[in-house]
Amino acid sequence: MRLKELGMTKEDIKRLVNKYMIDTYERFDMVAETAKDMYLYDADGDKYLDFYAGIAVNSAGSCNEKVVAAVIDQVQDVIHTFNYPYTIPQALLAEKICTTIGMDKIFFQNSGTEANEAMIKMARKYGAEKYGNGRCDIVTAKMGFHGRSFGSMSATGQPDNACQQGFGDMVPGFQYADYNDLESFKAASTDKTIAIMIEPIQGEGGVYPADMEFMKGLRKFCDKEGLLLLLDEVQTGWCRTGAVMCYMNYGIKPDIVSMAKAMGGGMPIGAICTTEEISKTFSMGSHGTTYGGNPVCCAAALAQIEELLDRDLAKNAQNMGEYFKSLLKTLPHVKEVRGAGLLIGVEFDETINAADVKHGCFDRKLIITAIGSNVIRMVPPLIVTEADCGKAYEIIKETVNLQLTNCG
Repeated sequence: MRLKELGMTKEDIKRLVNKYMIDTYERFDMVAETAKDMYLYDADGDKYLDFYAGIAVNSAGSCNEKVVAAVIDQVQDVIHTFNYPYTIPQALLAEKICTTIGMDKIFFQNSGTEANEAMIKMARKYGAEKYGNGRCDIVTAKMGFHGRSFGSMSATGQPDNACQQGFGDMVPGFQYADYNDLESFKAASTDKTIAIMIEPIQGEGGVYPADMEFMKGLRKFCDKEGLLLLLDEVQTGWCRTGAVMCYMNYGIKPDIVSMAKAMGGGMPIGAICTTEEISKTFSMGSHGTTYGGNPVCCAAALAQIEELLDRDLAKNAQNMGEYFKSLLKTLPHVKEVRGAGLLIGVEFDETINAADVKHGCFDRKLIITAIGSNVIRMVPPLIVTEADCGKAYEIIKETVNLQLTNCG
């Protein structure tokens, strides 16, 4: 839809949103009308260099031609059916994902939150069935983020986060440990613990990657104690961090892994993958979904994943990530540049306000985001070039310098 075709203005759209939609988002002052590759175009004809990619979704570029073609082709055949009939896109996507990442079984969901919810349910049921003694607790990391449904937000180790406030008691059975501290996870585990669940990189927690020793130590500890290792790769999966899945950077393999975001190319889809043995935990009626594995979403995801793999965008993420980080380290008042591949966080000292940088960059036609008071985060499409990185860097630098001038 285009405003001109509808005979409407940007102000008309803003008025409708303000009148009818529940307000939970900080809106940018733009109407996103079209998008292509690295850019988002508003109804006024302005183009924005998108270094947020719909929150790490548009990894093969916005409106990737092969993804668009796959969607158009599929909607002419079957848009939706329930999960009793077999569908071609679902079967092909299941094979593609499992064979690519070396897992046995997959279950499709609609989002990252739902994927994490399914992973939590599977682990708890596995523990109850295998040990029969109420062994269903899960240890997660402080400052992690796993979603906004009750199970996933209870797994989120941020009790002061707005996503947990005002909703009453969280789901019991979760303990929290310090990220990158193996001894803390060991201490938090009891005879009721069945799993450890973490993000390989804490995105919402400030872009903190797991240390190699920590990740390998968790795998060994889980093997020794009969625990499941659950990895939330909703944001890190599918080439974002320089490997197809982030856990491959560590030379380990989880028992269950969740994924979403980049796998759909802009269409809503998520999934969990696991082993043959653990997959038997879910039997008929124990878990389900109406839209999960939707034919159109699966067709889009298949095209998206093929683009990511065929174009070796994991390698580009690795190369461009290193280049971009080298630029960002030269910004004024930077304390640390963190991340892997093209999941990058820049922490400033107290002189710089991250939210002001985010808004200042938007005013200069660059889209990034902020975490807390002093961290900005970038997750651009994995097709990004050195020229794109250079342009983004110059805008961020200009914005930071202006903030310093105004403070002075």
